[in-house]
Amino acid sequence: MTIAQIISLLEATSLSDTPDLEHTIESVCGSDMMSDVLAFIKKDALLLTGLNNLQVIRTAEMLDIVCLVFVRGKQPQPEMLQMAENLGITVLTTEHTMFDACGILYHAGLRGGSRNDA
Repeated sequence: MTIAQIISLLEATSLSDTPDLEHTIESVCGSDMMSDVLAFIKKDALLLTGLNNLQVIRTAEMLDIVCLVFVRGKQPQPEMLQMAENLGITVLTTEHTMFDACGILYHAGLRGGSRNDA
């Protein structure tokens, strides 16, 4: 599923100056705990989070996460957006809760990681 399709499904807004809308997302992780993200994220992943600090961008960089979606209408700070832009990470925001956003993406066919996938 492409980032453009995810924007449509989640009724999201891109906060990136140069979003990679055609990048294919293979899996999704929804968490506010970056330790969980470190344990379960996969390649070409999207991270749904309500955590709004630089640690999210740093974690995304370490794990090669290609797209961040801030839930509940969260708006990252300008320095977060600049860091993500410099790293080539597309940043989106949606008014959906994390639970609803995960459900929408799951229903559309995206899956997350699990302990059994490691």
